[in-house]
Amino acid sequence: MPLAPEHRVLTVLEGERVRLRAHTDADFPHVFEVFSDPEVMRYWSRPPMQDPAEVEKLIRAIREHVVAGTLLQWAIALREDDRAIGHVSLFALNPPHQRAELGYALGQRWWRQGLAREAVTLALRHAFERLGLRRIEADIDPRNDASIGLMTRLGFRHEGTMRERWFVAGELQDSALYALLARDWRG
Repeated sequence: MPLAPEHRVLTVLEGERVRLRAHTDADFPHVFEVFSDPEVMRYWSRPPMQDPAEVEKLIRAIREHVVAGTLLQWAIALREDDRAIGHVSLFALNPPHQRAELGYALGQRWWRQGLAREAVTLALRHAFERLGLRRIEADIDPRNDASIGLMTRLGFRHEGTMRERWFVAGELQDSALYALLARDWRG
């Protein structure tokens, strides 16, 4: 079920070092840089992009889903120069059950600087405080220690593992399922 019309707009969310905002056409080369990097895409449910034209198609689909109220996906932009360095999204939105799934990606050169934590915290605050959601879920490859660490530091709890859930680039991948309840969030 889609979000109510008043929530089908990507509100700009400001952090200390990052800003979450809608993707612009100027972001295309930066988005391709992130989504074509095999290291960034290592634990995703799709292989790295091969063609820059895939970005335009992706951004167009994101925009359509935001307008339809089935997805909120923000570009993670540096506040200093507004350069897109990744994205964070709330998807599989289910307003009647007050839950959604969380996804994020950050360009490799910005890893280990606390930027993903800042961006995800902004999205969680929006989900719990503005959208009134009570549960956020994250599907993480169990080998992705960095994402598991981030989710755990934010208060997410491991709720189980789904074996051989994804088949990406000829490889079977499990899914570790994590969730955070609004009542447990320390944000």
